[in-house]
Amino acid sequence: MAQATVKKTIKPTDLRGILRYVPQFRDHVFVICIDGVIVEDENFNNVITDIAVLISLKIKVVIVHGIGRQLTELCNEKNIPFNDRYGEDATDAKTLELAIQASSIISHKIMRGLTQNGLACLQDNSVRGTPIGVMNGKEFLFTGKVEKVDTVRLLHSLNQDIIPIISPIMFTSDGQPLRASSDALAASVAAALKASKLIYLTNAEGLPVNGSIVYNLPVESLTRILEKEKPAWENSLRVKAMTAAKVLQQGVLRAHIIDGRIFGALLTEIFDKVGVGTMIHANEYQQIRQAKKKDAQAIFNIRRNAVRSDVLRHRTRQSIEQDIEKFYVYEIDESIIGCVSITSFPNSKTVELGSLYVQPFYQGHNVGSKLVEFVCMKAKEMKMNKVIAMSTQTSNFFTSVCAFKEGSTTDLPAPRKKDYLNNGRNSYILVKNISRK
Repeated sequence: MAQATVKKTIKPTDLRGILRYVPQFRDHVFVICIDGVIVEDENFNNVITDIAVLISLKIKVVIVHGIGRQLTELCNEKNIPFNDRYGEDATDAKTLELAIQASSIISHKIMRGLTQNGLACLQDNSVRGTPIGVMNGKEFLFTGKVEKVDTVRLLHSLNQDIIPIISPIMFTSDGQPLRASSDALAASVAAALKASKLIYLTNAEGLPVNGSIVYNLPVESLTRILEKEKPAWENSLRVKAMTAAKVLQQGVLRAHIIDGRIFGALLTEIFDKVGVGTMIHANEYQQIRQAKKKDAQAIFNIRRNAVRSDVLRHRTRQSIEQDIEKFYVYEIDESIIGCVSITSFPNSKTVELGSLYVQPFYQGHNVGSKLVEFVCMKAKEMKMNKVIAMSTQTSNFFTSVCAFKEGSTTDLPAPRKKDYLNNGRNSYILVKNISRK
């Protein structure tokens, strides 16, 4: 049933774009936090369809949901005083009772939508809570914080292709219910699972900075904005920004804030080059630095093994030193264990990734893929459109792991094409178009 729904909403052109990312995201964990206002929106069924597409691509999804809108409406109906729809303030017994009711309603709607798309799901209680207690002289009553996430249980469900649904009603070890902030709850789950992405679906386009939405934001910039500029964001956005900054410091690589009212927003943000919301990204490349002249000998030594097996072309130590500004090295404990070079060409929007090699002991530990990702990031910063690589023996690594495609000499800038035709190596030509994802 899920496949039939996908066929109705995804165009062939969309599928070609999506399939480029399948090797990159297969078996990764995405934690998707859906605000209560989005569950009530007319686009919610399309959101569920987008999730079905992710599942069909072998991406593991955990859903966390909010209840702010529904709890506000219930409190108004019951004439119960209420001043916090986000789960950050104190929760009294009457509000907790209505929060449980609102949570049940939203969980039911999500489960119904997933079931209609032929997807297996379950209401999950893998998060254990503990009361916040008293802070700054104020008692928070039945508002809680995350004490523990049972990752073994969650991963068991995910490995069985079951989608866990986590509500903002947690339980203590003795079964006492507590209300939690769904934003903070989703961040805790994402950090515990070492998720690749934490995705917030809300009713805002993204984070506005200086009057316009920012689509690509390094976590360091976000932290500076929150601490120094103190933007006048609506409370829901502020909380999402703060939790995103925190979770990226805990190992999650990307956080996204997306308008869930937009048709196809979830798939567009993940798979399109431009995206539709704010993507906050961590610095994954602390161990990669630009090479210095003193590194030329180490780079020469690393490349020598590859040259012997005809993986790389021979270069002298002197020639490496002359081009040292093109080289980057991967360093662990002050030892260089991998290298790569970046070459640009006059009047071209293409850069070449070259001299990629990792010492044998560290092969199979994602060092090579990190160096490739770094080159793509630098190319993006240089406002390039395309990265090319030449390979005689490792083309499968580039295509299956790094999402490159096999190209031809027409993809090469004129100087590189001339060298390619003259050197006689007959290397595979690998090409990757630059994307902000």
